[in-house]
Amino acid sequence: MALYFMSKVLQSPMYFFITQLSLCDIVVTMDILPTLLLTVLYGRCTVTLSSCIIQVCIFANSEASECLLLSVMSYDRYLAICNPLRYSSMMSYRFCLTSVIVVWLMGFMVMLIDAISMSSFHFCGPQIINHFYCDLEPIMQLSCSDTSLFHIWILIVATLFIMVPFIVIVTSYLYIVITILKIPSTTGRHKAFSTCSSHLIVVSIFYGTLITVYLFSTKGQSPILSKVLSLMFTVLTPLLNPIIYTLRNKDIKEALHKLKILLRFGYGHQRRTHLQN
Repeated sequence: MALYFMSKVLQSPMYFFITQLSLCDIVVTMDILPTLLLTVLYGRCTVTLSSCIIQVCIFANSEASECLLLSVMSYDRYLAICNPLRYSSMMSYRFCLTSVIVVWLMGFMVMLIDAISMSSFHFCGPQIINHFYCDLEPIMQLSCSDTSLFHIWILIVATLFIMVPFIVIVTSYLYIVITILKIPSTTGRHKAFSTCSSHLIVVSIFYGTLITVYLFSTKGQSPILSKVLSLMFTVLTPLLNPIIYTLRNKDIKEALHKLKILLRFGYGHQRRTHLQN
């Protein structure tokens, strides 16, 4: 994220969206990882009910925002590859900024409704969650309130924030693949396919596990399977995103190389100045 603001080469819509994606990953990692590590290391982690609800709400905000953001990024790639002549006019700074603001506001709306709903739940049983972190389904299983309306709300949110963006992404990449197949150069096709395939693998893992966890009923599902699926989109995808979107990117590699040279030159200049003094 810091590299985007420091390098003029990276001042483009694609890298602007990548900075927002990295912010989503940072938020979800900072929210989930401390509880997850304590649970793994010590076998248990004690949190208050309010802290648990806050963790769920922050998690819902970041995941909902990331789902929408990935669909916007796929649209950006669709315009860049399939309609490059209109790319600059369509992907203006105003459009990018408005898109990101809408994405975060919608994520905040989901967080707010979740917080209000879960605050009204009553808990009268053993308050032990068989999970790495506080999640919607484990909390509802502990509640002795009627959670049927909240289940419907989760289904609606999952459809709007998971299925709809996933359909947009799949459609965008279908058009991208069709355009790539028309490229006469074999090297160009191979390069484009290698980039798209990497993106699609990460997106498939992310959306596939989200759809399985939040759109399909988890009743009767193995707790171990539920934990493994949760780890896929809370740990694995935030780990893969920097590799796929940044470390394998030529522009970012060049920007990092230039930054290293600048830092080395600045450090050497300071040393020479200090020695002369």
